[in-house]
Amino acid sequence: MATVSTTEPTLISAIWPARAATAALRWIVLMIVGSALLAVCSQIAVPLTPVPITMQTFAVLVIAMAYGWRLGAATVALYLAEGAVGLPVYAELSSGPAALFGPTGGYLFGFLLAAAIVGYLAERGWDRDIPRTALAMLAGNIALYVPGLIWLSGFVDGFDNAITYGLKPFLGGDLLKLGLAASLMPLTWGLVGRPRS
Repeated sequence: MATVSTTEPTLISAIWPARAATAALRWIVLMIVGSALLAVCSQIAVPLTPVPITMQTFAVLVIAMAYGWRLGAATVALYLAEGAVGLPVYAELSSGPAALFGPTGGYLFGFLLAAAIVGYLAERGWDRDIPRTALAMLAGNIALYVPGLIWLSGFVDGFDNAITYGLKPFLGGDLLKLGLAASLMPLTWGLVGRPRS
């Protein structure tokens, strides 16, 4: 099976096409809107210790898939920077270096990796149908869990406890969020107008 290496248009480029004259403004607006969405989704939470269940992962994956890898990762980086300087954008209105480098820090940094992977796959047409969208979202979930669990293991006395506290409670919710996101992207493409694939 041949691998397709051409770049496909992202959903956001179909909605708001990039033009050289307004490229910087477009990036700024989309990054601010995306980071605000992430901040809102971070507050939709079920408080657990040491890692709360939130809609952050849903937002990260949808933003990355809609924006592509560069703009998606830049948006997540802006969100992380906002929290690092003290804006209460992380889960449970937390912020600052203590939150960024605390037990959930690995997941926060994992969002960057997830955004890059999911955005890259979206730019190759993986956001056009439910099966490929679901696989791209699954890859993004794995990409954020790996650094998240490794980081968390240093706070909860080992990797077994990290799995117990930082993975198992989230699997059901993540499957639901993955299903929602995997359905949302192809549906949105259908409304916008399906590009070549």
